[in-house]
Amino acid sequence: MAPRSKKKHGYGVSVTRKYKVLFLCRNNSVRSIIAEALLRELAGHRFEAFSAGPEPAARVHPLAVAQLRPGISGRDILSPKSWLEFTGEWAPRMDLVIALDESVDEHHAPAFPGAPSLLGWTFANPLADGVSADERARLFDKMFWQIVRQVSAFIELPQYAVPPVRDGGARIGAAAISASISTPTATSSPGDTRCADHSLASASISDSANAGTISATIASPDQATTCDA
Repeated sequence: MAPRSKKKHGYGVSVTRKYKVLFLCRNNSVRSIIAEALLRELAGHRFEAFSAGPEPAARVHPLAVAQLRPGISGRDILSPKSWLEFTGEWAPRMDLVIALDESVDEHHAPAFPGAPSLLGWTFANPLADGVSADERARLFDKMFWQIVRQVSAFIELPQYAVPPVRDGGARIGAAAISASISTPTATSSPGDTRCADHSLASASISDSANAGTISATIASPDQATTCDA
């Protein structure tokens, strides 16, 4: 269900308010970029997705682009950004901030306007040192499908049917404690071949108006090779 906060835009037309979500990771070149692209692709009619980081890279990592290429539209608009872009007076007011590694959690993040709630999802960094090119490609593939499952489960959560209450410019996490949003954490290490949480739901094709290839591929048994049952 989409948030039902509506605004009138002349001629009696009502527009359903979208839930604004900001994904964070340190360089905003891999995990947060992939999460942004997937949320926009799978449920862009219900969510506005953004991503940023404290030390933005010069470009999106080529292996992240390669993971997105088969089924994601609008890849050309993806670019690493500083999280400070989302702290100014004219920055979009987020409803939810999702930290994808511990270095950007509520203890390290700046104050985002609008009192967004905080979630933490943890995925292993596929850019870890000391792995071969083949192993790195495998880590990117595993991470991508973990994020697909996490985002797919997220868009099915009922908490986001009602827009959150805002209380000024509180730091991120202040409004999240009472909300007690519970989302499975996807944790893994570079050598771990397990999916973080096998209970994560696959994307709903009926709810993913623009998902196309991604939704069809999630449902394919062939993709189960990235996880041990």
